[in-house]
Order: sequence, then structure tokens, then C-alpha cells
Amino acid sequence: MRRTKQAVKIQDVARTAGVSVSTVSRVLNGKVDVAEETQARIQQVIDQLGYTSSLAARSMRGQKNNLIGLIMPDIAYPFAIEVMKGVNQAVAESDYDLLVFTTGDIRKYGTASQEQKYVSLLNNSITDGVIIAAPAAAEFSSEAPIISIDPLSENPNYPAIHATNYEGSREAMRYLLGLGHRQIGFIGGRPELTSAKRREKGYRNALEEAGIALDETLIINGDYTTETGFGCARQLLERENRPTAIFAANDQSAIGVIQAAQAMGLSIPADLSVIGFDNITDAAYFDLTTIDQFISQMGYQATKMLLRLINGEVLEQQIVKMKTCLVVRGSCRSLMHLN
Repeated sequence: MRRTKQAVKIQDVARTAGVSVSTVSRVLNGKVDVAEETQARIQQVIDQLGYTSSLAARSMRGQKNNLIGLIMPDIAYPFAIEVMKGVNQAVAESDYDLLVFTTGDIRKYGTASQEQKYVSLLNNSITDGVIIAAPAAAEFSSEAPIISIDPLSENPNYPAIHATNYEGSREAMRYLLGLGHRQIGFIGGRPELTSAKRREKGYRNALEEAGIALDETLIINGDYTTETGFGCARQLLERENRPTAIFAANDQSAIGVIQAAQAMGLSIPADLSVIGFDNITDAAYFDLTTIDQFISQMGYQATKMLLRLINGEVLEQQIVKMKTCLVVRGSCRSLMHLN
């Protein structure tokens, strides 16, 4: 019969270190009345045996766990990967550890209750604070600090960080308009997110500023995924008077546009110009012109903000806006010489 390895107990640590259980407990709880030499010996034994105390129990005793939570809709999604890069960098610079929770799919719209459940589970028992990326919920009940990246509302009732989505969208449109494009399709993002609404508003206002009549049939709602971007692009490109350019609300959707165009025998950018939003790693691979919103930096800054709150510091700004920047690659071409 296969034997199950038994968990290391606090009694094992005490016996190996040659001290009492109460002494080990005092070291685990951060008491300062234990000699430094004894503390060091106990910590060495803890590391040697691989002993871990109960985080929940420590929290119930009012102790810091030195653990932060990260709640994301889909850890395999490029946006999430970029966020985690920044969070990981900030965590590596601290003495905190990271716990990640996910709903598993960016397209799950009914996840507000799940997010609220995760926050309640983590922040009221295990973690010292949480970061929530692209949340579906607008409000959370928590005793510990919360920071949101790309929040549901533009001014949530908790600290948040997001990009200048409206300004970035206008810059993308001005670039296309400056190349001579007038028939520009738009594929939106998750409609419940403020980022998607702001990017669509930037598209609409840029056309208005240029004196170009808005054609509502050129606007299609997406969900920030490549698959949906592919389908939306086909709808736009199968029109009799197809657009000369498509602005997708994120890079994943823009990659779907490129794939759809290629499947239809169209060349990028000779037959169609494409611009995205995010500047994920794959954007360079597809030679995609895009708007950089510095996602990993948002993850880094959000973590730094959270750690400050955990340590009782006051934030100078409750809402931080990350300025966007146009990144020009080879997916767009000028039509000026054709006019």
C-alpha cells in the first residue's frame, strides 16, 4: 500500500530545533521576545522541514500574512499575462508572496458574483490585500485594501489604475485619418467595461472632429477575443463597400482582423490597414500598429499602490491614469497618393 507523506507539524519543528512549541509559535507570530540566535535556528528548521503554518489561522489572530491576491478573468489571456509580469516584478522587490485566482475565461460576463466571492474569501481571511484586473463587478465588500486595473467604472469607490483609453483611441483614429482613410470600421471590446466605452467614444469623436459622417454599420461590438475579432472582421469585409481600415479595440481583436483578411485573400496593409490597442507581445510578431497602454507597468504600479495601503500609507491619487502612446509598425498604409 502506498504511504501518504504526513504534513510537518509545529511539534516537529520544536523537537528538531530543541525548543518548546510555544517558542516556535512566538517566532511564527512575529514576537520580538525570542533571542535572535533562537529565531534564526527555528527559521532554519522551518525551511529545512518545509513547515507552513495556516494562513487563515494567522489572519484570525490579526497577523499579516505577507500575501497579496490577484484576481483575473483568464490567466492565459495576453492582457493578463502582461499584468502578471508587472505584478510579479513588484512582488519580487517586496517580501510578499502572490496568490492568483481566475474565473478561467475572458468571455464569462456573469462573473461579478464570483469576483465578489473571491474578494470576500481572500481579503477577509487569507490575503492582506487584492488586485482585481478588468473586473466585472463595480463594488466590493472588503476589510482589506483593494486595487483595480481597468475598473468597470471610470471612478470606482476604491483605488484604481487604467490607461487614457479615450485619448489613445483618438490618437489611433487621427493616425488613420492622417493616412487618408475615411471608411474606417471599428470592433469594440467588452461592452460592460469603461475601457471599451471610452475607446468607442474616441473613435466616434475623432470622426466628428474630422467632419466625417458616422456610419453606425461600421461599428460592431466585440469581446476582446481573437475569435470574435475574426467574426466581426468578416462582417465588415464582406460589405459591398468594405472599409479601407479597421480599428480594433484591442490587439487580440486586431489579430483576428488580420487572420480574417488573410483568409479572404486580402493583404495587410495593401488591401486593408489595421490598428489595435494594448501593444501585447504578439503585436510585434504580427507587425501590428497599435496603442501602447503599458499593461505590465500598470500591474507594477497597482502592486506598489496596494503594498502602500497594506502598510497604512495614504495614496496621493486614488485613480492613476497611464498615458498611452502610438506604436507605428507595418499594418497601415497611406491612401494619400491615391487621392
